[in-house]
Amino acid sequence: MRRSPVTTILCFLFALALALPALADNSTRAGDIVVHHNAVPTTSLTPDVARQYGITRSANRALVNISVRQGEPGADRAVQAAVKLSATNLSGQRLELRAREVREGDAVYYLAEARVTGNDTLVFELEVTPEGATAPIKASFRQEFFAQ
Repeated sequence: MRRSPVTTILCFLFALALALPALADNSTRAGDIVVHHNAVPTTSLTPDVARQYGITRSANRALVNISVRQGEPGADRAVQAAVKLSATNLSGQRLELRAREVREGDAVYYLAEARVTGNDTLVFELEVTPEGATAPIKASFRQEFFAQ
């Protein structure tokens, strides 16, 4: 049985999150909502997956992945949300990123691309307003990228 490209990217991003030393650093909880967030070089995607989703594979690009879940782990569900996202480098250059929604079955996640230059560190700031919520959940995370 052939796995769909979306399932492949979800599996990759999930495995990446598990490999990180502190998974809690890649999520933000507000009540029963958890916002998961991470960023990876686009070169870590297979050419087929990148092509399927219109992602540019380049040493100068990063892919930001955001998902919103509601409920207890194991019994949680995906939640649609309005996502605002920006990236700022250490020189203070800020770029607003466009996050686009991707769905497969019950899974909902948001993808955005950011430019990186050589060895770069980006600080991502996000505001996620889950469907039905009146106030956004704010989070930020920092990611280092290394020239390849």
